[in-house]
Amino acid sequence: MATTHVKRAYRYRFFPTDAQAAELSRTFGCVRKVYNMALAARTEAWARQERINYNATSAMLTVWKKTEELAYLNEVSSVPLQQALRHLQVAFANFFGKRARYPRFKSRKKSRQSAEYTTSAFRFRDGRLTLAKMSEPLDIVWSRPLPEGVSPSTVTVSKDAAGRWFVSLLVEDPAVKPLPATDTAVGIDAGLEHLVTLSTGEKITNPRHERADRARLAKAQRQLARKAKGDGANRAKARRRVAKIHARITDRRRDHLHKLTTRLVRENQTLVVEDLTVRNMVKNHSLARAISDAAWRELRMMLEYKAAWYGRNLVVVDRFFPSSRLCSTCGALQHKMPLHVRTWTCGSCGTTHDRDVNAAKNLLAAGLAVSVCGAGVRPQRRTPGGQSATKQKP
Repeated sequence: MATTHVKRAYRYRFFPTDAQAAELSRTFGCVRKVYNMALAARTEAWARQERINYNATSAMLTVWKKTEELAYLNEVSSVPLQQALRHLQVAFANFFGKRARYPRFKSRKKSRQSAEYTTSAFRFRDGRLTLAKMSEPLDIVWSRPLPEGVSPSTVTVSKDAAGRWFVSLLVEDPAVKPLPATDTAVGIDAGLEHLVTLSTGEKITNPRHERADRARLAKAQRQLARKAKGDGANRAKARRRVAKIHARITDRRRDHLHKLTTRLVRENQTLVVEDLTVRNMVKNHSLARAISDAAWRELRMMLEYKAAWYGRNLVVVDRFFPSSRLCSTCGALQHKMPLHVRTWTCGSCGTTHDRDVNAAKNLLAAGLAVSVCGAGVRPQRRTPGGQSATKQKP
């Protein structure tokens, strides 16, 4: 059987020349323009009960380029424009498949600035990447090496709100292989005081990255609020200062989550988590900031794809499973368990429990039962109306 490799994106920072920055900025603008025009055309067609696919929008792009008003679209590489239409097609497919909302228009100030190049629009030789319409290679900071002997299939260039430029190279990584099987399993309970509590009793402290920089962020936001609204240079500088603090928070949070999830996946064959509805939980204004800072959803996503990469089993337990109220020793169910109660004693067997450790143990037991019974582990939020995993019977 042929060996299949995992496609993996390697992201690097680069520093463009003035000419390269100008070219990429034009490309970002054209990509946004084409995407919005195609979305408007498809929306109008939908109102007429007609359907327009990628091929139709591609033909429209050819017509648009011939008009005097949109002749500037010919000044940039055509590949990122075609890729924008393909991304729109994927967005509509996700909408019709009930996996996402209706596609929205891209904003010049708020939307992510990016452009995707396929193999016909870039040259990668000897560690030097040159994009279409450019005479010089990008000055990339190779913070880590690419896998030996690989060539990128797509290259995505982006610029974040803090003014930093990034290039992401999608390659087939032969180094990502299933790890040797083990007999270890762990239940993972997410929290705020501790980011995660394991069924082994180990507690991982929540770094609270946003709280650490809250004073700096508040000061920068006050300075931004005092600037006159518009496109002035001073307001742009103040906005960039706020964006840099947000970027620092995001980078540190992501780095910590990557290290934690990689360790959990490497050490355990089976990982059991709870299906948390973060979207509803952040509606609690007292906890919304702390929940967003903990990034439970990002933690879950990392566990999902890393478990798939390395041949591990990720079991997702139903959100209504009473993991905190259930005694992990005798199985007695408590009627109430307010959030402020961190330790409690079971009235049936007399065992004193740490709330989070007990929840992690119950999640592990439920997850192992699901695995034995062969129940589906896909979370309910992705299969509306489906039967929850912990309610399956042998």
